[in-house]
Amino acid sequence: MTSVWKSALALTALASSTLAEDVLVSEKQLQKRYIDADGNWNQSFFHINDVHAHLDEFRSSGTDCEDPSRGCYGGYARVSTVVNEIRPTLNSSLFLNAGDEFQGTLFYSYYGGEKIAETLNQLGFDGMTLGNHEFDGGDDELGEFLDNLTFPIISANIKSDHPILNRTIQPYHIYEEYGIAVIGVTTETTPNIASPGEGTTFSDVTEAVQNAIDEIRETTNITRIAALTHIGYEEDQKLAESTTGLYLIMGGHSHTPLGTGEDEEGSYPTIVRNAEDEEVFIVTAYRWGEYLGYIDVTYDAEGKILEYHGGPIHLTNETEQNATLQAQIDEWRVPFEEFAAEVIGTTNVELDQTTCQEQECLLGDFMADAMLEYRQNNSDSADFAIINAGGIRATIEQGDITRGDVLSSFPFGNSLVEVTLSGDDLWKVLEGIVTGVSQFNDEEITSFFQVSRGIKVEYNPENNNGSRLVSVTIGGEPLDRETEYNVVTLDFIAGGGDNFFANPFENVITLDTQDEILTQYIQAKSPVDIELDGRIAIVSGSAGTAGNGTSGGNGTSGGNGNNSSTFGAGNGTVPGDCPANTACTPPIFEGGATQGAFIPNAIAACFLVCLFAIL
Repeated sequence: MTSVWKSALALTALASSTLAEDVLVSEKQLQKRYIDADGNWNQSFFHINDVHAHLDEFRSSGTDCEDPSRGCYGGYARVSTVVNEIRPTLNSSLFLNAGDEFQGTLFYSYYGGEKIAETLNQLGFDGMTLGNHEFDGGDDELGEFLDNLTFPIISANIKSDHPILNRTIQPYHIYEEYGIAVIGVTTETTPNIASPGEGTTFSDVTEAVQNAIDEIRETTNITRIAALTHIGYEEDQKLAESTTGLYLIMGGHSHTPLGTGEDEEGSYPTIVRNAEDEEVFIVTAYRWGEYLGYIDVTYDAEGKILEYHGGPIHLTNETEQNATLQAQIDEWRVPFEEFAAEVIGTTNVELDQTTCQEQECLLGDFMADAMLEYRQNNSDSADFAIINAGGIRATIEQGDITRGDVLSSFPFGNSLVEVTLSGDDLWKVLEGIVTGVSQFNDEEITSFFQVSRGIKVEYNPENNNGSRLVSVTIGGEPLDRETEYNVVTLDFIAGGGDNFFANPFENVITLDTQDEILTQYIQAKSPVDIELDGRIAIVSGSAGTAGNGTSGGNGTSGGNGNNSSTFGAGNGTVPGDCPANTACTPPIFEGGATQGAFIPNAIAACFLVCLFAIL
């Protein structure tokens, strides 16, 4: 099947005066039609994912938009405008949410899920699957959130003994008026990266989806079936390839830009072939609500997609805001605004977060150094600090640093702990991270890492899995497999988060919270002026056989860190060995795998309408 496309849309002059992005449109008129002369059904889908409590507009870094002249994006007041403009022109449309509404701004840190639920209800969503971050505060908090929602919650691979979760979460929902079933699924890694209850389990995604498809086809006359997933772009493709009877997947979790132009990581939609060599269409809408996904498809009688048009709608300064909703959001800001706006220091450099899941990054260095210095001010035992890159959520831009910036970058409220590891176990921990699979339990490690001064980690991504670590230097000396090391980390990681450590450390003493420690460090170091120093480096060669963590002799350091390779956002899977003379892909970590604690009391775009030509 070959889809027929036109190449572009011109500008559309709606009330919002929004600038149209590049959008591809099928040659047939699809609006205002349920069924065409051949009996084919037209269906429109709006979809959004990984908003992470960005109810309000934000800067490109993800922090609050304090100066709109510098560029502001997203915000549910803009989403509301776009949906309310387009949707009345469509006879058959669904507005779906692919999860991870929790965690990322003070709207969640201060209010929990209360204001998020209120906003989602007002926007008129038709359904939502759950992301891993919905479980950050545990089953009781999630249950309270779900009890306040007025639309279906779907996830076929979640089973729970929690009474509210058991009652509200369904494997799929059938939209009778459109003859469409939507199946939901949530990443199986949730227990490792969030805090679900022991009685809440996450089964195999592919099996759950195929079972749901089979049940729908066996018990109803529904042929049009879509999936709403929170598993990541790479896993969406695997799901498509491994199932039958599914032709559209709307996803989230990996924060993957599709069809966004220069920085896109794939086409919108991405088309793969399923187990019966049929086309499956995959879409996702990046992160934070900067884009609203829109796709319009034509189904045949068997539920297969004949043609499509659409694209991600970029929500910029030029996208009009729903004034009523924006006023409500502004009012919700009042209780924490003064606290968040307090300037605690300045930085002469941008403390970048965007590459933290790929390589050494400035904000990772800065946070880990703050943790180490905090501990060394109180004890002489600490050797270095290590954190999970997934816990670093937003860049701190050059200029003034506010408390709100700190909480946006580190919103989880995790506490510092100090643990002791043998050199041998530490080597295995680091090998597992750079390989992407634990050397203790053979399970996926769901985040890259960042470290403090006091340690240097060199690895070779071209080596086989399990032997990528080349050299570890601690305190200027090669790691000694027989020595014990004192490691500063977070209670989330020590408790088994992201599968860094083989077994959770028990009875650890928790110290101050991460955001408090970083605030003190900024005050002490202001103005901040740092650069990468190569503490995590790509090298050639392999580890020596002496067992002491020294280099194999032919490895060369990555120097200042500029030779670090890029992993790219994905799903945490680990590639196999590399062909000769090709660049090997290091372990891939999705953008949203993070810890499940939260701070309890802490304080342009186009409209796809009206311009489709009738042939």
